[in-house]
Amino acid sequence: MTFLEIERSTAEAFLPGLDAALAAHPLGALESAPSPAIPAFRAAGGPALVVPKDNGGLGAGPLDAVRVQRAVGARCPSLAVATTMHHFSVAGLVQTAAYGDGMEGLLLEAIARQRMLLASGFAEGNTGQNILKPHITASRRADGRIVLNGSKMPCSLSRSMDLLTASVVLPGEDGVERLAVAVVPAGTPGLEVRPFWGTPVLAGAESDQIVLTDVALDPEMVVATEVTADAVPDSLNLAGFLWFEILLTAGYLGVASALVERVLRKPGGPADPTPFLADVEAAASSVEAVAYAMEALEPARWTDALLVKALCARYAAQDAIARTTTACLAALGGMAFIADPDAGYLASAATGLTFHPPSRSRMGGPLRDFLDGAPLRIG
Repeated sequence: MTFLEIERSTAEAFLPGLDAALAAHPLGALESAPSPAIPAFRAAGGPALVVPKDNGGLGAGPLDAVRVQRAVGARCPSLAVATTMHHFSVAGLVQTAAYGDGMEGLLLEAIARQRMLLASGFAEGNTGQNILKPHITASRRADGRIVLNGSKMPCSLSRSMDLLTASVVLPGEDGVERLAVAVVPAGTPGLEVRPFWGTPVLAGAESDQIVLTDVALDPEMVVATEVTADAVPDSLNLAGFLWFEILLTAGYLGVASALVERVLRKPGGPADPTPFLADVEAAASSVEAVAYAMEALEPARWTDALLVKALCARYAAQDAIARTTTACLAALGGMAFIADPDAGYLASAATGLTFHPPSRSRMGGPLRDFLDGAPLRIG
């Protein structure tokens, strides 16, 4: 058995040819914008990965999905980040389809058959910003249409998306503002993409700014939730956070794994691989344990306790990545660092997991309160 064999064989089973297509390009080309990785992902059928088979998709469950994401991250960090946003948006549509009016099911079928890419405008990247309180506002027009205004930044797949899924604040009939999810086709009047991402690291994820100006939607394109200003996740958001955490963490573990692979393949490589292998494998096992639990339970039985396990796996992975990338760079040596920019790039890209919401520092208080018996709040 070779390192990452399980992950790459899983990726090949679901997305034939994608790994080989990514391996055919230099890392620098894959990580630039526009990246050949996104068309390769679409061509391999990637948009349908977590779409249920009943909706024409590939039907990957959480365990297979995290293995695919780790394999993708080991080849192209930007694609792993970008497609995490797509997959968890699709997973959210799957959850809403269980009690929706059928529109979600039709969208899922279109995503699978037409290989449509979803950009996710759910999370804000501002320090201190509660990610359940977005900057998109929504108002009801006299003709019944819902009008959106605001922006999302960064927003991955912003230039390749077919649809934008965005969290919005929508006043209810009782006057209480609640979180809702809007689905906006890329060509909708009033939707604009502006440059935002200023670093070459993960540039291939197309994480630019999406601006919505008086974007008018039919009401069926907006799915309301029960989340109010107190930011307690309901079942829809709980499912979304679970998918987001496991897929994101798996992708970044894949990035760190690419460095481990370089060390293991180095001529005269380490006699003891555990200093490079143990941390990432243990972290990956923790993520897979959450994925196993998700598959063992019906989504209606997913709990905030399971989300806490996912968050702990993610925060543990951040520490594992930091230790592993440092050890790998030292093992590869100074001349490799000077001659080949890939190692330094991978180490830098792998630290990106730290910056995604909800950050460890923001979740310290909510986790303490949860352990004291309070409902889990996302900070």
